Amino acid sequence: MFAAIWEYTVRPEAADAFEALYGPGGEWVVLFREHPGYRGTELLRSEIPDRYLTIDRWDSQAAYDAFLAAEKPRYAALDALGDALTLEERRIGRYTAAG
Repeated sequence: MFAAIWEYTVRPEAADAFEALYGPGGEWVVLFREHPGYRGTELLRSEIPDRYLTIDRWDSQAAYDAFLAAEKPRYAALDALGDALTLEERRIGRYTAAG
């Protein structure tokens, strides 16, 4: 199992739109579901106002990398939508299951 984890600081007025875009029925998940190896996404809201994490799970890093290679234009378009809703975006890291 592989996970890509991102942290976001969301514009206070954009929280609902951010949750709609990145949440379980959002456009990111719709795009991810089109690709083999996608396992799911968690959207987590912090106790710190306007701070979120996403955890995107894939069968493997190879499946995730294949998705990225195949979807550059659509990824960039969705990323631009997200940029308009956020003040900061930071990749926490890419993780594989231990053991």
